[in-house]
Amino acid sequence: MALISEGRFVEDSWRRLADEEALPKTGEVIVSLPRLEHALEVLGTESSLGVIVPNTTEPSSLIQALPRLQLISISFPAFSDGRGFSLAALLRRAGFKGELRASGRLVADQYAHAIGCGFDTIEIPDDLADRQDEEQWRVALNTYSMSYQRGYAGRGSILEARRRAARS
Repeated sequence: MALISEGRFVEDSWRRLADEEALPKTGEVIVSLPRLEHALEVLGTESSLGVIVPNTTEPSSLIQALPRLQLISISFPAFSDGRGFSLAALLRRAGFKGELRASGRLVADQYAHAIGCGFDTIEIPDDLADRQDEEQWRVALNTYSMSYQRGYAGRGSILEARRRAARS
């Protein structure tokens, strides 16, 4: 899998554990949603904990765990299934400050929208990364300087810009 951050392919320091793997005492680990409660009980503060969730997850099921989580990876089963974008925005509204990762078959054209919804990183399969290189992702990130939605990327919305201009 290739990891994209700020328009560049980067190394992934997180380790995704299979459900049958033992939980390590230290390090950055990602567990499945069914395994999250156990991981929260067992892992100490010397471990960084992440969880991978389906895009159909109810945000309320993660609220109690948000302060302990450093990463939430939301699965995108297909580029045409946008429910993960809504889940990301809801998790940011709920106060999640850690890394939000979109994981699946997203395309570069969706990158700016993903950032606006609150995602920090995108994880795509290697075959997709071979077809859409780093340059395509970098260009896609900078395609729009503003959007109609108030996002989490700090770029501001078109409505906010119009309000500022009207006050001037």
